[in-house]
Amino acid sequence: MSAGTVAAFWGVSVMFAMTPGADWAYAISAGLRHRRVSPAVVGMLTGHFAVTVLVALGLAAVMASRPGLLDALTLAGVVYLVWLGLSMLRTSAAAVAEGRAEDSGSWAREAVTGFGVSGLNPKVLLLLLALLPQFTDNGSSWPVWGQVLALGGLHIAGSFVVYMAVGTGARLVLRTRPAVALWVTRGSGAVLLGVAAFLLHGQVAP
Repeated sequence: MSAGTVAAFWGVSVMFAMTPGADWAYAISAGLRHRRVSPAVVGMLTGHFAVTVLVALGLAAVMASRPGLLDALTLAGVVYLVWLGLSMLRTSAAAVAEGRAEDSGSWAREAVTGFGVSGLNPKVLLLLLALLPQFTDNGSSWPVWGQVLALGGLHIAGSFVVYMAVGTGARLVLRTRPAVALWVTRGSGAVLLGVAAFLLHGQVAP
């Protein structure tokens, strides 16, 4: 891989990470509802890593030959985003003020939720399944799978910085304003429902 190719992918990756969506909504919610942001971020990035490994194993080519698989993943993502969005809309003012979710989830539970958000996030699937393979070079001394893992690692590192900044920033700025934090949390839930509705429309529209 040339330095120019790596720099180009890094630019695309950062642009995707800095675009608000389901990942931002969950990072903001985690910053407001839990005592720490890191479990949510680690969970989301584990989802990114899992998709990267699948791409390295050739999933992108399988998806290209079987469009129905991507449709099935998208529908699974719709269901998951609706469930998570509704849970955010049900958040109480007391839960936000105390910095914990109503069901006070564990570190592992927050991470698993984050994994689901990113592993089924269409933005992540688009970047890693559709775009990442285009930055690999069959003529490189590196095997294609090694290039995929390297570029995926670069994306994960950049996303870690963005997600931690989003979640921590929400926590620091809004934790002293419970009423505002409550509406931001519910707004994040509404964003997730909006993303789910958009994806579902894309599946059923002619």
